[in-house]
Amino acid sequence: MKKKVVVGALAFLMVTSLILSYSVIYSFQKVEQPDLFFGLDVAYENIEEIKVLVDKVSSYTNLFVIGCTGITHDTVKLDEMCQYLYDRGFSFIVYVEWSIRAQWLVDAKERWGNRLLGFYAFDEAGGYQLDLNQYRPVHEADNITDATNQFIGTVNRSLNRVNIGFTESTNFPLFTSDYAFYWFDYKGGYDVVLAQLGWNYSRQLNVGMVRGAATVQGKEWGAIVTWTYNNPPYIESGPELYEDLVLAYENGAKYIVIFDSDKNYMRGILENEHLEAMKTFWEYASENPRESHPVKDRLAFVLPENFAYGFRGPLDKIWGLWEAESIPEFSEELCTELNRLMVEYDKNLDIIYNDHLELDVYGKYFFWNETILEP
Repeated sequence: MKKKVVVGALAFLMVTSLILSYSVIYSFQKVEQPDLFFGLDVAYENIEEIKVLVDKVSSYTNLFVIGCTGITHDTVKLDEMCQYLYDRGFSFIVYVEWSIRAQWLVDAKERWGNRLLGFYAFDEAGGYQLDLNQYRPVHEADNITDATNQFIGTVNRSLNRVNIGFTESTNFPLFTSDYAFYWFDYKGGYDVVLAQLGWNYSRQLNVGMVRGAATVQGKEWGAIVTWTYNNPPYIESGPELYEDLVLAYENGAKYIVIFDSDKNYMRGILENEHLEAMKTFWEYASENPRESHPVKDRLAFVLPENFAYGFRGPLDKIWGLWEAESIPEFSEELCTELNRLMVEYDKNLDIIYNDHLELDVYGKYFFWNETILEP
């Protein structure tokens, strides 16, 4: 009898050990990666299809952005989606365009804790301004300082409308994504900005600008892979996606997201090649943990204060309002020098502004006026 008891006890311990081992592995994959949240931003409403997608990618992602207002502005649907993600080990972000009820925030804190990472409020404020979209924050301004103040003020007021229900105990970070003017997004009140990697824009330029803005202002940053085309397949190929994911990871992005929706917000756009790229990237990140490098190991290119320029080519304007040549601080040499430094220093170069600048952060500063400082 004792032998049977011992055998039974050993069997119990073995099963328990296996369960614990699985739990540790699952925990490593889902939770214990504070330096990387990787996943999808899904902007269509079909909850059943989304659940299928969640199950499909659950072994190689740990982040999900609920990006459709058809879900996020319907409490019943939102609760269902959040709980589904929570039960499968995901951290998640909720897209919003108006204030969240205080009681919902209290309940969310109790139900999902820190797995609800925050709220994604609006997007592309900088891009809208650069391209003079009708929803841009600044329609006209006296000068670039006035434009800066208007932009920051408008963004801040918009975010205040969203977080009106926040309290000290239910305060959450505010996320956005953009393809320009990251510095000023942060100044407007965002806690996390995701640089959009898409079209034919320079990946390293945008990463350098968002990382520089986050570093100097004490914020967090990430990257989101968006469309490359206006029509199907919308997104880049699987191999190209993998390259962008690795680039963001090796530059230190804490959040790496892939946007998954067609232009009508009706269905997903990811094919098997994209899912395979995601899986391969997850394996790469797991096998190549990032080493900690002090900011002093990086260099900074310093732009003039309030110099909001898109750097996409000669047709871009300052704040979308003024020809670049009309601003005294602008010159073709500025762009040429920035491009040279990007080629030379690659992911070790950040791009920042001469805005209450402290000269003890980076190892070396290259200023737009050809001044070089090594603190």
